[in-house]
Amino acid sequence: MTFWPAPHVRTPVHASVTLPGSKSITNRALILAALADRPSTLTGALRSRDTNLMIDALRAMGTSIEGEGETLVVTPPAEFSSAVVDCGLAGTVMRFLPPVAALATGDVAFDGDEQARVRPLGTILDALRGLGVDIDGNALPFVVHGTGALRGGPVTIDASGSSQFVSGLLLSAARFEQGITVNHDGAALPSMPHIEMTVQMLREADVQVDAPADPRKAQTWTVSPGPIRAVDWEIEPDLSNATPFLAAAAVTGGEVSIPHWPRYTTQPGDVIREILVRMGAECRIFDGVLTVHGPDRLAGIDIDLHDVGELTPTVAALAALADSPSRLRGIAHLRGHETDRLAALTTEINRLGGKVTETEDGLSITPAPLSGGQWHSYADHRMATAGAILGLVVPGVEIEDIGTTAKTLPNFVELWSTMLDGPEAVR
Repeated sequence: MTFWPAPHVRTPVHASVTLPGSKSITNRALILAALADRPSTLTGALRSRDTNLMIDALRAMGTSIEGEGETLVVTPPAEFSSAVVDCGLAGTVMRFLPPVAALATGDVAFDGDEQARVRPLGTILDALRGLGVDIDGNALPFVVHGTGALRGGPVTIDASGSSQFVSGLLLSAARFEQGITVNHDGAALPSMPHIEMTVQMLREADVQVDAPADPRKAQTWTVSPGPIRAVDWEIEPDLSNATPFLAAAAVTGGEVSIPHWPRYTTQPGDVIREILVRMGAECRIFDGVLTVHGPDRLAGIDIDLHDVGELTPTVAALAALADSPSRLRGIAHLRGHETDRLAALTTEINRLGGKVTETEDGLSITPAPLSGGQWHSYADHRMATAGAILGLVVPGVEIEDIGTTAKTLPNFVELWSTMLDGPEAVR
């Protein structure tokens, strides 16, 4: 077991950090490009474990994807072929690709990391069965028996476990004979911004999507059958990956800038600006650059993170270093993420001397003096970066398997170390 000594600083952090593209947008763009009516170019694509797994899977199914850097040329196949797909621990691969596999001529076998075998998948697989797909298995490993076409039509699902179940069905639906109508029937849908991202990208590809004006009242999405137009996608920076760097400014009373921050975006990571301001930091955007200036003391926060659950590890780390209690709510679904993030955050913060209690739908965090120790990552990239945030302020934090950050940000250690070297730009 390898532990990385998290860098500790005694002075405020001052840096500019340039981040690679969004994983969520990259993997959606790859699927839409593979399903499109002609070749597409992706510019600024993220290259990480999750996106490379998506690229490898689409290539295995017959898609031509040329380019080894951030610019990719994607040529759709005449038809998708049988393949073996490694999902790793990527929810976007295991939940977005089965509908594509249903359009293949032949069997597509899916498997992934050991931790992935407990991630919920029954919702998407049962939905596809209801649409006429023959599938062996209810979790990884499973096999989709593709027939080259899919009937489609109406389907009702409970997607309260993950918004990816809705997005996975919508992304391929224009290629179904009848399109699709997805009705969510269950507890509140998490991560609505990710569904809005899917809808927006489909519309950019000239796909007709009827989406509810207020998803809190009506939760039905309809995609009409028809071609998916090729789009030359320009990928935004990954705003969720930006949050640990912005948190570095907040916890050290320093200043961190992120260039190319979009003025309008569907990425949930954009909400970090509101969270940091509520906890006492200053945030401003000027000429496309977001700058966060940290406060002398962080305030606790009572917040519903249901729509932006992926920010929870960063917010929990901030809360553990605040000067008043915090309550993070609406995030019961995080128990089904890369790991049970609520249990993991509770265990690891408390291991360092914190006072965190799991609630029915979140975490209650009372600040307490923290001391160094081992921080386990649970093969979860966002757990690893949360430990790095704490390590800035708490000397002696050692993080297990910092390499797991390669899931979405393969050069995290380099970016983190360079950020701490001084005010020069990190590239």
